[in-house]
Amino acid sequence: MNKKTGWTRLTVSALALCALLILAGCSKKENTEQSSNAPAESAAPAQPATPIDPATVATVNGTVKFDGTAPKASKIDMSQDPGCKGTNEAENVVVTGGDLANVFVYVKDGLGNRTFDVPRDPVVLDQKGCQYHPHVLGVIAGQTVQIKNDDPTTHNIHPTPKDNREWNESQPPSSPAIEKNFAREEIMLPVKCNQHPWMKMYINVVKSPFFAVTGKDGKYEIKGLPPGDYTIAFVQEKLGEQDQKVTVAAKDTKTVDQSFKPAAE
Repeated sequence: MNKKTGWTRLTVSALALCALLILAGCSKKENTEQSSNAPAESAAPAQPATPIDPATVATVNGTVKFDGTAPKASKIDMSQDPGCKGTNEAENVVVTGGDLANVFVYVKDGLGNRTFDVPRDPVVLDQKGCQYHPHVLGVIAGQTVQIKNDDPTTHNIHPTPKDNREWNESQPPSSPAIEKNFAREEIMLPVKCNQHPWMKMYINVVKSPFFAVTGKDGKYEIKGLPPGDYTIAFVQEKLGEQDQKVTVAAKDTKTVDQSFKPAAE
């Protein structure tokens, strides 16, 4: 092969390779610019809260009863962990003198498209005596849940939602509080502790501040409702849900009682 011809071919090949590299670089730059100019995906801005005239707000209150023989509280064996010194009684159906505790009561329907501010203050979920306190909790979607560990043993907090993100975190004694929130509505979202299988509680995530949890006296109160027609839901972890309709006028106070029968076996 002629030496001059060989160099010519080599030079042509090199120039062709350089051209390909330049084209590739331009194409990559163009794609990058197109990508950077594409509209970014962002979370929808929070809607301003719908005004409610405080001079017209109403109240719904009442008592939730257990209609039947109260079940005996089942005992919990905490002997596997010497750091657990709780009451040793399950909290799934708590009845005192016919009054039913731990019923979540909320406005299920009637608020239409009203929007509400997310409270800045967190709600607190504590772990003490190797049990969750409270056993039933209400929170507005997006509100911070602050989880504390007041036990001398490690806990493992594990919500198992259907409509929210599942997570599972360990929390040693004297460690900082864990702060979480739940983005979507979900009633009776179960929370357990993988370390102590008897530890269970329920978080209720709603869009409005119109909810309550019955105490040991079975009583609840929902304040600040604008006048209107509503469906009030009563939800108990083992006994299911009961709904009632109620109409409240301006400055009205309505009593809405409810009862639950023993679960069918």
